[in-house]
Amino acid sequence: MLAVISLFTVAPLIAVAVLALSPEDAPTLPYALPSSLTLDNIVRIFNVGEFPLWLWNSFLYSAVSVVVVLLTASMAAYALARKRFPGRNALLWAIIATMMVPVQATLIPTFILISKMGGVNTLWGLILPTLANAQAIFLIRQFVRDMPEELFDAARIDGAGEWRTFWQIVLPLIRPVLATLAIFVFLWHWNDLLWPLVVGQSDAARTLTVGLATLNTETASTSNVMAATLVSFIPCLVIFALLQKHIVASITHSGVKG
Repeated sequence: MLAVISLFTVAPLIAVAVLALSPEDAPTLPYALPSSLTLDNIVRIFNVGEFPLWLWNSFLYSAVSVVVVLLTASMAAYALARKRFPGRNALLWAIIATMMVPVQATLIPTFILISKMGGVNTLWGLILPTLANAQAIFLIRQFVRDMPEELFDAARIDGAGEWRTFWQIVLPLIRPVLATLAIFVFLWHWNDLLWPLVVGQSDAARTLTVGLATLNTETASTSNVMAATLVSFIPCLVIFALLQKHIVASITHSGVKG
């Protein structure tokens, strides 16, 4: 049964790969399989429209968001988990409450704000609203909260301040959850369509997902569209391959009390 489910899961990916590597004049699936495979479509797609720029914009959008989200979320999580200050619980519940608000509900207000700031059709306008993530704050807070209090007591005895405690104790210990979040945040932004479609109305700020949608409505052949789609898979696979061991460590940590 699992094998059947797995087959249905990977079948679309196989179809994309076959169509992307098929000669342009080959019959398309599901009617026939190509007699040979070629990389011509992948080479050709880099000369179609602004595909290299879309690819770069998507990478920049995703990479910058990952770095800033992890940094700001880990700082906020450390403060919420280990520091006592007035309104801490109210702030935590406010952050959790934002997770219940649909993205569509804040889309128009966010666009109006970015538009008044002059951020429409710019990369910074695309990236700015994504630099805070409530899910990341909440998840990291759970890890920091479970750290032994003795670690922080020892740091205070050694004269470590808040910054040194954060950089030298907290960050190294939360690397597994940071790696896991890096994968998810990267995938969220790499596959994001709605916000880039709204704010990136020109090629200068257009991401790969929006570019693929426009490419599919233009004169590009099916093979070219599938080649572009196949190329869009590669960064996600590379990120997952590099960080997958940290996901296992994160799951192990969350399942063991100590």
